[in-house]
Amino acid sequence: MVDDIKQLVGIALLMMFVQVGFAGSQPNVIIMLADDLGWADVGYHSGDIETPSLDRLAAEGVRLDRFYTTPICSPTRAALMTGRNPIRLGVAYAVILPWDTNGIHPDEYFLPEAFLAAGYRTAMVGKWHLGHAQQTYHPNERGFEHFYGHLHTEVGYFSPFSNQGGTDFQRNGVTIDDEGYETFLLGDEASRYIRKRDKDKPFFLYMPFLAPHTPLEAPDDLIEKYADIETDLPPARSQQTDGTRTMSRLMMRESARPMYAAVVDAMDQAIGQVLTTLDEEQISDETIVLFFSDNGGAAYSVGGANNAPLRGGKGETFEGGIRVVSLLRWPDQLAAGGKMESIMTVMDVFPTLMDAAGIEPGPHYPWDGRSLWPAIKDGKQQPRQDDVFFVSETPIYGQIMTTVFNEEWKLVQEIQHSLGRATQAHALVGHHDRPVDQKRMRQHDVDQLIVSQRGIVQAQFVIGRALAAQQIARWHRHLIQQRNQALTRRWIFQILDDFRRLAGRFDHGQHIARCAAFGVVIDQRSHEISSSVGVSLVADE
Repeated sequence: MVDDIKQLVGIALLMMFVQVGFAGSQPNVIIMLADDLGWADVGYHSGDIETPSLDRLAAEGVRLDRFYTTPICSPTRAALMTGRNPIRLGVAYAVILPWDTNGIHPDEYFLPEAFLAAGYRTAMVGKWHLGHAQQTYHPNERGFEHFYGHLHTEVGYFSPFSNQGGTDFQRNGVTIDDEGYETFLLGDEASRYIRKRDKDKPFFLYMPFLAPHTPLEAPDDLIEKYADIETDLPPARSQQTDGTRTMSRLMMRESARPMYAAVVDAMDQAIGQVLTTLDEEQISDETIVLFFSDNGGAAYSVGGANNAPLRGGKGETFEGGIRVVSLLRWPDQLAAGGKMESIMTVMDVFPTLMDAAGIEPGPHYPWDGRSLWPAIKDGKQQPRQDDVFFVSETPIYGQIMTTVFNEEWKLVQEIQHSLGRATQAHALVGHHDRPVDQKRMRQHDVDQLIVSQRGIVQAQFVIGRALAAQQIARWHRHLIQQRNQALTRRWIFQILDDFRRLAGRFDHGQHIARCAAFGVVIDQRSHEISSSVGVSLVADE
């Protein structure tokens, strides 16, 4: 009997050890997301804004110097949460505004859900921007046990935290009246969460800042600090961005640059507060900290950001709009001062973090991203085999910009559209937006010109400005002429699969009307697809 008791006690102790060891073996994870941070606006890029906390992450971690996002806010956040291109999610071209009723469909599997299923405690502190009209879109319904912050983007930095009326500031669904500077409140809440965490389990913390998004507001001491900052920024080499700057000067408007700098400085202080909390809790070594911006800096006149030497900015698919500052630190696993120059996209974050934490992700739809953890950990190049495609409508109404790029080149396409017609312009550029010798283009590259047409179709579908069915039919016939039949069938199947994934995102009547304009009919209930174009829908195995 005594031996049996000893044996049971031994087993119990062993199980406790295994449980404690399991909890300790998995890293904590913090994702910090800036909103519209410029490439040149960090200290380690020789910027003129003080960012000691980001500089610390750069010195102690790995610089992800070829990290790409979509050109605007909501699509990037959707890609981060799902590991999928936002063209599949119904939010490819624009942000979700306070008066919008759409969001990410509940059947999509979110990043915090994967961590929660793996035994993590999960929390979000900051700006959501992925839907708010239905409870199913709420962060607490998407894997976050704790939520503190804003549901949409039309908020300010001081109480009542809105620039459209009302208040958008809550804790777990309950409106709160916290007073103070929004960025600092987020830092306080994140630090509080870390200190009061369940120490028996690892945590996943998502911290998307409002900063440095407009409307730019900052504490008086920081405004005074940057009152004399240089406001004459290098040309963005973008008609859209430089045009707004010229108009602002002609109208003798005050530069947004000093206020923008103050907002960035405040964000860096909040980041520093969280890093200090990790130090004080003695968990810095076992915590992954990933930082990046949701898109390039808002370099147009009211934004105040500087993306030099990259071209363009937020809303554009030039490098300045999609290539962003990104850092990753994990002292326990990564050598300090590293740099990874392989292309990494926001879709890669989900599979990369799963790989780093040793977590099986669960039942998700196919990722468009890949894990780059081996490349980050070993400091080796991991060339991208597939091409990346992004699309967005720029701040100038009626213009869509698309891009498709790989390791060698990037195609930028500008589409001026109105109901029933669209005009296009193409520019084949290198990764620093330099012209490329088109004589060197391979057939593969020519195929990507055709793939970009797919983006036009999908973008038009998402925004509801459908082109005429006969025009789509002409495009399909053109595709058949340009590519062999097998590849064409695969392309058609893929685009229709994307249509199917969008089924249910819109009102039924709107949905059918929009699809019909493309010669595509989708049964809302069965999701079966038919086409009036006359192309086989059989997919290649």
